[in-house]
Amino acid sequence: MQGSACRLVAVCIATLGLVPVALMASELGPQTVATRSAAVVIAVSCLAMAAVWLRHHWPTRAQSLWCVIGGSLVIGVAALIVADPIAGLLGTASYVLLTAFAVCFHSPRMLLVTWTVAAVVIGVLFARLAATDLALAVAAAGVVVLLNVFVALACRAGIKLVQPDAHHSDIEQLTGLLHRDAFYRGVATLLASRSRSDDQYLVVVAVNIDSFSLLLGLSGARGGNRARVTVSQALRETVRHNAIVAHIADDDFLIADTFTTADASPLVERIRGAIAVTPQRLTASIGVVCTPLPPLAAEPPDDVADKLIAIATTAIEQARMAGGNQVRYVLRPTLGEDDDGGGGAPDGADRFA
Repeated sequence: MQGSACRLVAVCIATLGLVPVALMASELGPQTVATRSAAVVIAVSCLAMAAVWLRHHWPTRAQSLWCVIGGSLVIGVAALIVADPIAGLLGTASYVLLTAFAVCFHSPRMLLVTWTVAAVVIGVLFARLAATDLALAVAAAGVVVLLNVFVALACRAGIKLVQPDAHHSDIEQLTGLLHRDAFYRGVATLLASRSRSDDQYLVVVAVNIDSFSLLLGLSGARGGNRARVTVSQALRETVRHNAIVAHIADDDFLIADTFTTADASPLVERIRGAIAVTPQRLTASIGVVCTPLPPLAAEPPDDVADKLIAIATTAIEQARMAGGNQVRYVLRPTLGEDDDGGGGAPDGADRFA
């Protein structure tokens, strides 16, 4: 949603910046040379801020902060330069947009800055209007304040409602996926619940980005982070909503889910296709382990996860040695105490794709 959000912010900034210029044609708008000049400066400033949001990447935190501060000042000046205080109070309703943006993307401190500027502007306009109509001034200012408070509370509640079920401490910050410890807890919960009676197999998919060190050498840490984020997004959009997806190392990802059959190839092919269409046109070596669920109930969940991850990692190494951009399947591996982590499989159980 990054691109859409950037374009929406740019359109809002540019539109608000052109309003004072459009009001020059109205008797209620800027009338003097000074106020009309201020309207032109506001329009140019807003178009410059909008340009910051039309680039191919999200603005930096500092740029976003300056846009909020600049937007607060621009809205205030635009509201004060109009001839009629009623029109000015109507313009202060635009602070609702900044309120929503500050709540969603910044800290309460930045919201306080926005509201402080808004309070000063509303106070000046209130005083101007109260000199002729106190009741109207109270009503107009009250509506603007109520709108901003309501939007702030609604956005805060919305953010809490759309938060993922996992606790924030379980989330790896860069990718938004689970970290290794959270993956282990998720697998333990999956083995303990098994609420779907028709699911008979546990599938663990290990994904390793091919030539990641080369990617880092060519594009640096920023390119590596972008690759991790795009692969994470591809995985999240490909698996089922209740699958467990984790980022456990620089270029390593894990997926765990339950299946009705031992054939995980449809999921794996979707994963390969999703990674292939990322902006960097990445490829991945994938190791897949599929094992029946009932025998796993007798073993500690962490031990099960350790063994399956070790088997999937070995499968990845085999796929990489074969040239990468390939899949190695291990079906019904042995998880006995004498297993050395290689996860031996019956004859013919390994498949190469």
